[in-house]
Amino acid sequence: MADNSHEPASRRSDIDGTRNELHRELETLRASRARMVAAADAERRKIERELHDGIQQHLVALAVNLQLVRQLADSDPSAGKALLAEIGADVREALDGVRALAYEIYPPLLLDRGLAEALRAAGSANGAPTRVDVAALDRYPAAVEATVFFCCRQALRSVATSATVRAWEEDSALHFEVLSHGLGPEQAGDGLDERAEHVEALGGRLTVSFEPGPARRVSGTIPLSP
Repeated sequence: MADNSHEPASRRSDIDGTRNELHRELETLRASRARMVAAADAERRKIERELHDGIQQHLVALAVNLQLVRQLADSDPSAGKALLAEIGADVREALDGVRALAYEIYPPLLLDRGLAEALRAAGSANGAPTRVDVAALDRYPAAVEATVFFCCRQALRSVATSATVRAWEEDSALHFEVLSHGLGPEQAGDGLDERAEHVEALGGRLTVSFEPGPARRVSGTIPLSP
């Protein structure tokens, strides 16, 4: 075993400092991964509740009503027709629930048309007037597009008055920003901590700042591979 007792104190101090810094970085990484796992588990539980309380209940009701239609087909055709109309409405409601859940998980427009179109659609669907400036965006890796989209959508959920969404590529990085005026029931930062973890996992950074108005600016940058 090497004898380090004669190493200069300054060198031993540098080695100890480097070791401690690596240990802190490792602990930070572990904590970040734990938060991401917890957030993913919470999201899965939310989806499970929505499936059970929404779509599954609609399907159970459809099965019951179809059985009743079968029983009424001969004994009371007019009642059967009325029940069929009710079933049609239930089917449309169930389809709406499926589409809404699919949008929450991963919007089809984001997959098919890319980030620019998905952000424009999110701006149009937002409850408050929203301007979207994403003119020159290209297609990017799915993880990058999804991370930027869900960050922007989360930021828009707190908007009460108006908002502006911007996304642009510059200096080998994808930048995005949501400037919101007025905050609604979902107050500033709610849900953004989990989104920040996803941005950091891609080597980027998400920041939240407040300005007079009141206004909130959510800004992010994700580096792009050459």
